[in-house]
Amino acid sequence: MSEDKGGHARAQERERDHVYRSSFFLMASTATTAGLGFVFWVVVARFYSPEQVGLATSLISATSLISYLSLFGLNSTLIRFPAPAPARNGQLTQSISLVGAVSFMIAAAYLLCLPLYAPKLVFVRDHLPAATAFVVFCICAAVSQLTFSVFVSARLAHQNALVYGLLQGLVKLALPVALVGYGSVGILGSTGGGFAVTALVSLFLMHRRLGFRFDFRTRGTRLREQLRFSVANYVTSLLNLVPQLAIPLIVLHQLGAAAAGYYYVAFQIASLLNSVSFSIGEALFAEGSNDPSRIGPLLRKTALVTAGLMVPAAAVVAAAGGLILRLFGGSYAAEARPLLIAFALGALAVALSSWSNFALKLTRQIGQLIINNSVHATVSISLAFLWAPRGLVWIGWAWGAGNLASGLVALGALLTHRRRSPAAAQEPEPGPDPSPSRAMETNR
Repeated sequence: MSEDKGGHARAQERERDHVYRSSFFLMASTATTAGLGFVFWVVVARFYSPEQVGLATSLISATSLISYLSLFGLNSTLIRFPAPAPARNGQLTQSISLVGAVSFMIAAAYLLCLPLYAPKLVFVRDHLPAATAFVVFCICAAVSQLTFSVFVSARLAHQNALVYGLLQGLVKLALPVALVGYGSVGILGSTGGGFAVTALVSLFLMHRRLGFRFDFRTRGTRLREQLRFSVANYVTSLLNLVPQLAIPLIVLHQLGAAAAGYYYVAFQIASLLNSVSFSIGEALFAEGSNDPSRIGPLLRKTALVTAGLMVPAAAVVAAAGGLILRLFGGSYAAEARPLLIAFALGALAVALSSWSNFALKLTRQIGQLIINNSVHATVSISLAFLWAPRGLVWIGWAWGAGNLASGLVALGALLTHRRRSPAAAQEPEPGPDPSPSRAMETNR
């Protein structure tokens, strides 16, 4: 009996290590990306004119948005419902092919319609090499986002820190000076080069570490069976994106361009803080998908870890916000500090919302997931619109209120779900081998 208890304790310790390691490397990936990205824009600002930078940022934003829209929720599906080992290559092949094809079509449509909404960018469409490069970069960005989830699912989050954080950032830094003669297209090429190298290296590592081979057979891939889950995650992602697109426009139109700049800087700093809770949520999602019988203990453990990290982190950012903002200039420290404090306090609400979203995904509450993010979008945008005339800091309170409302609604749904089906929370979910990613790891 004592040996059984000892084995159980060791198994629990290994599971804790997986959660902590995955969370650490996901946070490291985000921090490295942000740090090298900051240096990249400093270099770009020294070698390119403001007009070239302005045009390039529009193209880079479009690239990121197109890649995001091309995922169709498959990034979450590959983690939550990995196919059994014999069909995993087929599942990955179909996902990569679909995401690549969709990103190609959206990028081509974006270029064709440029005269309608961005006439200053038409030069990209009219120059065949630049147009081709833009489409290729969109495809590479989408594929790299998808393969990021593959490594999370396979408990290889350290690969993400190396490839998506370090390698991508260094490639971007190496290109701006070499491409300075191409103007804004050179800046786009620097960012796109990072996406391209990341996509190629990640596919190579999937081959080496996971035994991945392109396999176009469709049997056993589970993609059709989990179509509802993929679509729900796609809708959820879009709803989550809407406030991030709408609130800056509200700030710009109601408070002016300067306030929009202060908002942007404060939000970027807050995003780094929020990445802590999101990284823990990603690790929770991967571990719960790997072993559904442990979803309950993992939810409790990650809730405690998130609270233990986010409370002091939010306090540090709130207290040191002025010093951080001075790096951007005295006016930022004066004007954006109250907003950053509001964002720092709101990070606790973001943590609740993020944790509950991943919990809803794990417990398959698909409809509730959409409701939850609809609440987030509706409350945060409505309050931002109503409170903007009071000043910039109220935008931060609106953001926090939207996340708090979303988190509380989701928490209520989770508690209700637990009361209605307590047995389901204790037993593994039916289906194929719950840990096919482990089988894939044997090919390393």
